[in-house]
Amino acid sequence: MSTVTPTDWSVRPAPRTAEDWTARAAAVAAVLATDAAARDRAGAAPHAEVRLLKDSGLVTLLGPAEHGGGGQNWITAHHVVREIAKADGSIGQLLGYHYLWNWAARLVGTREQWEHLEAEAARNRWFFGGAVNPRDEDVVVTEDGDDLVFTGRKSFSTGSRVSDVTVLEGVFEGTDRHVFAIVPSDSEGLTFHDDWDNIGQRLTESGSVTLDGVRTPWSSAAGYVDKEFRPRVYNTLNVPTIQLVFVNFYLGIAAGALETAAAYTRTKARSWLHGGHDRAVDEPHVIDTYGDLTAKLWAVEALADAVAVEGQRLHDDPDAVTEQARGDFEVRVAAVKARATDVALEVTSRIFEVTGARSTTTAEGLDRFWRNIRTHTLHDPVAYKRREVGRWVPEGELPEPTWYS
Repeated sequence: MSTVTPTDWSVRPAPRTAEDWTARAAAVAAVLATDAAARDRAGAAPHAEVRLLKDSGLVTLLGPAEHGGGGQNWITAHHVVREIAKADGSIGQLLGYHYLWNWAARLVGTREQWEHLEAEAARNRWFFGGAVNPRDEDVVVTEDGDDLVFTGRKSFSTGSRVSDVTVLEGVFEGTDRHVFAIVPSDSEGLTFHDDWDNIGQRLTESGSVTLDGVRTPWSSAAGYVDKEFRPRVYNTLNVPTIQLVFVNFYLGIAAGALETAAAYTRTKARSWLHGGHDRAVDEPHVIDTYGDLTAKLWAVEALADAVAVEGQRLHDDPDAVTEQARGDFEVRVAAVKARATDVALEVTSRIFEVTGARSTTTAEGLDRFWRNIRTHTLHDPVAYKRREVGRWVPEGELPEPTWYS
């Protein structure tokens, strides 16, 4: 059972600036950090955690201010995800994915569609999940009068049982035409299965989902006008935007690992009996390791921040996005994804070198940082991200837009 302590956020000043929202995220992270290890062990559905994200207003960060949203951009969203992931990698992922699914209507929908959906999401503080996994068989979409009917199964559906609405994706029967739609998560025929049982990211509710004739009006088909899709280059920004969210919760998890390890070293770690030092923090190898890992992490954080600014320029003017600009952005994201993966894996595994044998006790939960990073960094092979960069450097080859590039 989730044990997050309730907090009365209504008595706190409402965040207004990007700095305010990052501070709000840090305050939420402080609440999550109090029992993160215990909740990771319990592996219960994170209903209380999602309620915390709603009550604190973080779910509305990207929503229009005139409808109760935060009115912030992706740069702020990445910082917020990073802060939450420091305390709890699972909840950092859930929030990052929520932002992505909330943005899905703007990615592929018409202005009328995304303006309506974003307003409703902000007013109602909806939490988004998604049933989109391109490595499974396509969900089949058929027409029935004014309705679309989705039928199929997906292996993963992050946010599933704790979401208010779910993004569906499928292919019209007998065609290669894809369609996205957003439906209530309690829709008839939409069944989430409690079968997520992995070593890391245990609280992400990423189990499978069955779609047994899930119905939604044709009008909810994102980007379709008179049953014809209106494509834009901006539609292809899904992968770099998704992958940059991954980068930021990887960096948050790594930063959380370093902070937690440093606190342990200061307060609990013992110096080596033959080292000649009274305190573990004075051991030369401890000092060197923290310096090395911190320098590497700061470097990737700086690159991630720079790439986020580059991406925001594309989001600010969707109709101006060209294939060249999209491809260049994907290469930059691929580069930081590769480095974030390597550094996060190194940080989360090497912290034990500076905390010692006693830190491996289950009660400390230091292993959760590595388990979380190792689990999600297997999402797609990082070698293919390096390949995108390697093909771009000598010849300027742009990655072809696919579900993973």
